[in-house]
Amino acid sequence: MTNNAAYEALEEIVDYLTGIPAWFLATIDESDTAQPRVRPFSFAAAEQGKLWFSTSRDKDVYRELARNPKFELSGWKPGEYWIVVTGQANLADDASASAALRQAGFEHMVGIGEHHDSPNDGRLVYFSVRNGIAHMRDIDGSERTLTF
Repeated sequence: MTNNAAYEALEEIVDYLTGIPAWFLATIDESDTAQPRVRPFSFAAAEQGKLWFSTSRDKDVYRELARNPKFELSGWKPGEYWIVVTGQANLADDASASAALRQAGFEHMVGIGEHHDSPNDGRLVYFSVRNGIAHMRDIDGSERTLTF
């Protein structure tokens, strides 16, 4: 995939995810590795040619991704296709998250009712996606796949 095509794929994925109130991210339970856990997410951004999400270090999802970085997310926009994204959380990328990304994530998290002191609150963590694949599936059986 060319750089331009990869950029367009990321933008399409971010536009879709940020255009719905919530989408759902599944991880493997840290205490029961046979049991996936699903929770709503709603912050997504594209930066540095990567797809980014944010969570808090004090949440189960952070501990689960630290133990097993594989995840899958799914969301649906009424009247359109649904999306399924698989990949691996790159928690180490938190150190390279820009000030603009941190500010956007902070404002989003505070806006949904979480309590953080600043964009640099040590509890906030930003992670990018490695080996990402997005499937856009429609009820008619059609599907598009984007890798990033």
